[in-house]
This record gives sequence, structure tokens and C-alpha cells, in this order.
Amino acid sequence: MSEWKTLEDCRDAIDLIDNEILELLNRRMHVVQRVGEIKHDTGGAVYRPEREKAIIERLAEISQKSNGLLNKSAIEAIYLEIFAVSRNLELPERIAYLGPEGSFTHQAAESRFGAMSEYLSLNSIETVFKTLESKRAKFGVVPIENSRDGIVGETLDLLAKSSVKIVAELYMPIHVAFATKANHLDEITKIYSKDKGFGQCREFLSEHGLNEIELIPVESTAKAAILAAKDNSSAAICSHIAAKLYGLPTMFENIEDEHDNATRFVILSDFKNGVSGNDKTSILVRLKDAVEAGALVHFLQDFDTEKINLSKIESRPAKDKDGGFDYWFYIDFYGHIDEQRIQNVLKKHEGEVTWLGSYVKGEE
Repeated sequence: MSEWKTLEDCRDAIDLIDNEILELLNRRMHVVQRVGEIKHDTGGAVYRPEREKAIIERLAEISQKSNGLLNKSAIEAIYLEIFAVSRNLELPERIAYLGPEGSFTHQAAESRFGAMSEYLSLNSIETVFKTLESKRAKFGVVPIENSRDGIVGETLDLLAKSSVKIVAELYMPIHVAFATKANHLDEITKIYSKDKGFGQCREFLSEHGLNEIELIPVESTAKAAILAAKDNSSAAICSHIAAKLYGLPTMFENIEDEHDNATRFVILSDFKNGVSGNDKTSILVRLKDAVEAGALVHFLQDFDTEKINLSKIESRPAKDKDGGFDYWFYIDFYGHIDEQRIQNVLKKHEGEVTWLGSYVKGEE
């Protein structure tokens, strides 16, 4: 029989456990402060994705072996916030992201850097890069690829000429919510969202008889949430973070017609990650003899020889000084730039490869 016989017994037990958790967290943060002092003296990076990933995997394995109720996803959700608080104790950092507040990029940034961090909303990807290059922020978060719309060309073009590097990646499913202060659907007289937002949710609108009322397009889903929060007879199709940010209750979650839409975001900064054993590297390649038949094939054969697996290759137009066009190639492959097998390949192509970053492989 359980030792907790009544609801009051359960609450008392939870209070005692919370006291122990708080004490342990405070002990952890004292150690974190010392880590920050050491990193300050040695110039070490505060954000270490490979270390955070290793901690989560170790704890998930312990929980599984002990038949714990917390699976890996639950542990990750808890510890990502602990890591974010820890980083702010080590050294408070500012995170620049492609805005506005409440955007999916904001949601991606907060999922990695937590609610305590200082965020800087910027109106273009180029401005995010400039902010990092001028040291006005330590980290930047921008989209690089969408499962439906493909690669974000502006991000690649800026990486090609910037000093900042990719230090992490994360894949985030793109879900939208139907949020309103109305108590019932029949009280709603108008809905705000981006044009694309309405298009992505046609089935939901039709099923609930909402496509006959006024649909008002605005510049962002965040703006939609702001406007709907001011009027109890209106609603917004927006991100979950926008609804939360502007105090707009969510009536329906995940209302998009297609549920497999995801965006890959990259975290940018000015340091180099260590080898984790589960890494991905991104490069841009501009072959000197690109006009010759088989030039790309010969380049890729060097990867095959060293048994390096490619995960992506994408061509990009590169304008020459004389006004003509040729192409460079964006390539992702598994491994870290400091591994010998990868150095063997890159040394054969000096002057042709721009390294964009090596980082822990994100979970799709």
C-alpha cells in the first residue's frame, strides 16, 4: 500500500521533495558560478551544446534503467531551462533573433536559452549577423531550412562572408494555435493572422464554420496576437509563444492542415565547439575547376574515400566580379572539422572550402 494515503499526504510529500530539489539546485548553481569564474579566466565558451547533450543522455539512461517516469523528452524539457539559468549565472548573455517577439524564431531561441535570458528582436537576418559581428549580442538564432519551403538563401549567403559560425542547430515543428479571449466560437466576429496562416489552416476554419467571418491579414502572427488580445470578439491564428506572450488564451492547439512542417534553426556565435562524437559540420564549397566535367564528383569522392557521410548538398548561385555566374555548394556532413579524416579531405581543397561551423547534430 502506498505511504501516501490522502491528498494531504501527497501534498506534504511534494513539499518536502521540492525543498530537497531547491537545495540541490542551489548547490548546483554555486558550482556553476565557479565554472563561470574559470571560463572567464581561460576565455572558455559559456554555451557548450555537446556538454548539455551528454548530460541529458546520461540522465535519460539512468532514468530508463531505474524505471523512472521521466523519459528523455521530459528530462530535456526540465534541464534545458536549468542550463539556461546556469548560463546566465556564469555570464549573462544577449541573444539576437529574427523578430518580432512571438515569432517562431523567438520560440526556437527561448527553447534553448530559457525565459531568463535577454533577447533582442531584429527585423532581418542580416541585422542579426551584424549585431553578432559588432559584439552587441553573443548568440544569434536564425532559420536556415524549412521542410516545405527549402533552404533560406539569405542565411547561407551571409554565412559565406561572415566571421560568425554555426555553434548549434535545432529542429522545431511549426504548429499554430487558435487563441482568443472569447468563451465560445460564436462570439468571434474576426480573426487576425498572416496571409500564409489562413492558408495553412483552411480545414480547421471550414470545419468550425469560421471561414465565413472576417479574416484580417496582418504582417505577423505576433501582431495578430496583440490585436486579438485587445478585443474579446476577435481571435488570432498564431504561434504558441505569441499567445502566451500577449496573454491570449489558447482555445485550440496545432490547427494547421499539415502537421509535418518543421524548420531547422541555427545558433550562431564566435567560438568553436569541441568534438562530441555526434557532430555535424557545414561548409560552402567553390571549386576552382567547377566548369570542368566531373569536378563536383571528384570532390565528393574524397569524402567517400574517408567514409564521411553527407546529409545535405545544395547549390547556390555565386556572382563573379566580371558579372558572370557560377555556383558554390552548401554541404552538411557528419563529423567535426578537427577529426583527422575530415582534415585529410579539406587539406586537398584549400582555398575552395569555407567552414561554417561544427556542432552537435540536432534531433529531427
